[in-house]
Amino acid sequence: MKVFLHIGAHRCATTTFQEYMRQNRAQTAHDGIAYWGPQVTRSGLFQGVLPGPQLLPKGDANQRARGRIKLKLAAERATGFDQLVVSDENILGSMRQNLHLGTLYADAGDRLNRFGAAFDGELTDIVVNIRALDHYWTSALTYGVARGFPFPTEDMLDRYAKSQRSWRDVITDIATALPNVNIWVQPFETFGGRPNAQLSSMTGMRAPRAHARIRLARSPRVEELSAYLMDQDAAKLADQFGLWRPFNAEQTALLREAYADDIMWLVAGADGLARIAEDNQDQAGDSKTFRRTLTRGRPNDQNRRLAGSG
Repeated sequence: MKVFLHIGAHRCATTTFQEYMRQNRAQTAHDGIAYWGPQVTRSGLFQGVLPGPQLLPKGDANQRARGRIKLKLAAERATGFDQLVVSDENILGSMRQNLHLGTLYADAGDRLNRFGAAFDGELTDIVVNIRALDHYWTSALTYGVARGFPFPTEDMLDRYAKSQRSWRDVITDIATALPNVNIWVQPFETFGGRPNAQLSSMTGMRAPRAHARIRLARSPRVEELSAYLMDQDAAKLADQFGLWRPFNAEQTALLREAYADDIMWLVAGADGLARIAEDNQDQAGDSKTFRRTLTRGRPNDQNRRLAGSG
């Protein structure tokens, strides 16, 4: 059974994909695809995988988590499923932590190492969603501010724009933590808001089109966002309408340049660590699955530091 661990990231239409999978559970099951969404993963299945307060000693909690996952995988296999999609963006980390630290998923490597151990060699593929950095940070800030995160100062925005950590570093951390697992990258610009295309790209099967137009967790527009803010912060948005634009031109250019470098690295082969997923939604019967041999790409910025696992 192929096991796909879909880890988001946040603000990359992951909630939409999860709702699409939930709504189409009967059809995908008929096609041999099992699905675990947050309703499964956050109901105690993964408790003990990551360190935290536990009723039992740490070792026992981790071993029990591994046992629960093993039993559930065995049950899916016995039912006859030949593919399993597990989707939970919180596996990758916390969006609030990203906002506080001003960087992308600083502990991604350690987290994925722990989840890899919990699945005990059963993972075959990791699916990562990425998004243009100016849009990612804007969406994360909009979502955060509407839920009580402090309104960003110019220094905070500068820290996001000048962060040395990009999607390339996150992907490198994941590949270092799980060297024997295929890593596939689905850019938001291709797959965002197209959950059926995401599923088809993963599984190589014609995905159901029912519920494919679902759109959840959209960013509030400026006129909606202002209602969540204190008066002095709402006044800073008085000259804007539609989607919030917190970054100035220089900051936006820095973020777009960093994302362009990430995409160029992926297109060049990502040093053999990952591949860009293909949009094969309209290639029914001739679609290309994720399973293929990864080959090392062309040398690309070899003096650039590689992110550690933490």
